[in-house]
Parts: sequence; structure tokens; C-alpha cells
Amino acid sequence: MSEIKRNYQKELDILIENNIKAEVVPTLFLHACCAPCSSYCLEYLSQYFKITVVFYNPNITDKREYDYRLSEEKRLISEMNFKNPVSIIEGEYNPEEFVSLAKGLESAPERGERCLKCYEQRLRYTAELAKEKGADYFATTLTLSPLKNATAINTIGEKLCKELDTPYLCTDFKKKGGYLRSIELSKIHNLYRQNYCGCVYSKKASL
Repeated sequence: MSEIKRNYQKELDILIENNIKAEVVPTLFLHACCAPCSSYCLEYLSQYFKITVVFYNPNITDKREYDYRLSEEKRLISEMNFKNPVSIIEGEYNPEEFVSLAKGLESAPERGERCLKCYEQRLRYTAELAKEKGADYFATTLTLSPLKNATAINTIGEKLCKELDTPYLCTDFKKKGGYLRSIELSKIHNLYRQNYCGCVYSKKASL
């Protein structure tokens, strides 16, 4: 018998509904890969959570690209209106960590083992920071992209949740028209929309 596919959006809807009934506004450490992906995620989640954006992306191997994406993230947060507070923390930028992680996997296909290790590296950093600061949950904007597998990302998040004893918020931001809304918000805020994930390998694949 095949395994029933989980509806991550429905699970999130139930959690949010329960928090509303309990008049609770949890704290969330949200890993952000870029401003365009953050746009819808922040518009949606800030209605129900107090958010700290964690910009941790050592996979962006070009420093100018990294700085530009970070500046766009900060600009977006400053321009948007939120029901609950949204702040940002810049994680350590050490692209050598990603290069070391990707060693031997340079030729792996996009969405393959190299990417899974990259997701885990960024989620682990966010989870550890969330635990250190006593946040109620950690999550990532990565599930917004139609090019990324939400199940694979959430599986990593739930593994880290058990390992670090820090609650993970399962998401699939593509649902409810999330990706299309991110495109609209990108146009409204005139955001830079890159055509590759960030690393040299994804850049080559985009050419």
C-alpha cells in the first residue's frame, strides 16, 4: 500500500487555528533564502507569528551576489507592513563551509544529494539558533519554490526537530497560490529575482 501524501498546508492551518483559539502568537525563526521567496512567506506568517528572519546562505558563493540578496531581504522587511513584529538576523557567511560540504558532489544533479546536504546545513543553523534563543518554532522559505521538494525539506526539518528538540514548522508555501503571490509582491517591491539558487553549480545549470 502506498504511503498517504501529507498535506502540509492543512497541518499548518490546524496549528494556526488552534493558536488563534488559544490567543497565542508563537515566535518563529524563519530561514530565508532570498527576498522574493520571503515576500509571500512573511506576508502570510506574520499574521500569526512573531518572526525572526535568519539569513544564512553560505551556498551563495559569490560575495557580491550574497551582499545584494541580503540587502534586498533587509529592504523588503523595511517596506512591508506586518501585523506582528518581524526582525532579521544575518548568519555567518562562510562559503568555504558549503564548498567543503559539496566536495565529491560537484556533479550531482540539481535537487540531488548536494542540494539535500545544503538544505540541512541551513536548516541546522536556523534550528540551533532557534533553540539558543528559545523560539517556539523554526522553518524555512525554501518550500515556496516550485523547483524544490517540500517533502524532502520537511523531512530534514523534522529530523532536526527530533535531534535538537526544537519544534519545526512543516510548510508547503506553494499552496494557496503562494508562489504566484511571491511574483506579485516581487513586482510591487521591485525585488531582484535571481535565476539560480546561489552556488556555482546551480549557476552553471541555469546557463
